Amino acid sequence: MSQEDVEIAKQVVDAYNRRDIDAIVGLGTPDFEWLPATTRIVEGGGYRGRDGFEAYLVEIGNTLEELRAVAAEFRDLGDRVLVLGRMQGRGIGSGVPVDAPLGMVFDFRDDKVSRVRTYLDHGEALRAAGLAE
Repeated sequence: MSQEDVEIAKQVVDAYNRRDIDAIVGLGTPDFEWLPATTRIVEGGGYRGRDGFEAYLVEIGNTLEELRAVAAEFRDLGDRVLVLGRMQGRGIGSGVPVDAPLGMVFDFRDDKVSRVRTYLDHGEALRAAGLAE
């Protein structure tokens, strides 16, 4: 089943880059959580379900344009999938480029994504996934 989870994680990353909310909601549990690194650092929270994810995209869209997850590696961890890559984009107005390490840990329940945790450091993502650096 976990190779299917890798394929689902790939679909979520692709849908995220297209801002396809319907696709992401369809791949997730009704109560899925999206926990972006920047939100956890500043506010300590995340976004739940469709409404939460839509709010997240509005917030991102107010500060960044062309923000993309560039996934370089997908690791099958059984009930989780680890994604390592980069986050790339540009600030609205300023045009300042964004290019940072990105790690994502996808948790699954009933063959759907139940939680996505993102990190701006590969080491943090590896630790969150239960792996050593």
